[in-house]
Amino acid sequence: MDTRRFYDELAGRYDLIYADWDASTARQGRALDTRLTAALGPGPHTVLDNACGIGTQALGLAALGHRVTGTDLSGACVARAAQEAAQRGLALPVAAADMRALPFADATFDALVCADNALPHLLTARDVGAALAETLRVLRPGGLLLLSTRPYGQLRRARPHSEPPHVHQGPDGRTLTFQLWHWHADGERYDLELFQLLPTGDTWTTRVSSATYWALPEEETAEYARRAGFTDPLWHAPVDTGFHQPLLAARRPGRWTG
Repeated sequence: MDTRRFYDELAGRYDLIYADWDASTARQGRALDTRLTAALGPGPHTVLDNACGIGTQALGLAALGHRVTGTDLSGACVARAAQEAAQRGLALPVAAADMRALPFADATFDALVCADNALPHLLTARDVGAALAETLRVLRPGGLLLLSTRPYGQLRRARPHSEPPHVHQGPDGRTLTFQLWHWHADGERYDLELFQLLPTGDTWTTRVSSATYWALPEEETAEYARRAGFTDPLWHAPVDTGFHQPLLAARRPGRWTG
C-alpha cells in the first residue's frame, strides 16, 4: 500500500487513534505555538503545515490565531481537515500536494510544520533532500522549520515489533488501535501494520492499513537539513516542549524581518 492510499483509507477514522483528539489538537497547537513564539516573536504567523493529515496540528495552531495553510499527499485527509476547520469556525485553506513539490511561491511562509513522523515516509536520500529543499524554498529568510519524528536513534537500536495499544471511548463504544512493525533486513526501514478494532454491536470490525517508513536517527535528519541549506538544526526533547515527539527546529538563512 502506498502512502497516499494509506492515509486516504485512514482519513475517516484517524481521530480514533487518540483517546481525545480535540484535546490533542489543542495541546499540540500550544506546544508548537511556544516554539514559534520563541523563535519568531509574537504572532500571528503565516504557517504551512505540509503534512497536515486531518488537521491535528493545523487546527490547534489556527485556533491560536496563526494564519495556517494545510497540505497533504492525501486528498481525503485535506478534505476532512477543511471540514473540521469549518465546523470550528476556523480558516484553513488546504490543498493536496506532495512535500517534494509544494505549490507555493518562494518565501511565502514564516514557518513550516512537518509533524507526526511524516518525513520518514520518504524512503531515499534523494526524496528526503528534495522535501527539505522545497521546505527551505517556501520559507521567508530567517523562517522556521519545525519537524517531528519518532526517536529513531533509540528505536533503531531496540527494533521494537509493536507499539502499545491506544483506546478511544466514543458514543458507540471503544475503538482499539495498535501497530505491528516489521523491520527490513537493512535495519533502517520497517513496514507498519496499523490495526483498528471498531465496535460493531456485540462484536468488532477489524481494519488494517499498511505503510513503510525510513527510521532516520535524529542526527542524520539534522544533517539532511544542513545539506538542504538550513542553519542551526537543533532537536528538542518532548520533556522540554510538551510535544509528543522529538522536535527539530531549524532556520532558513537570512535576516528575519517579521
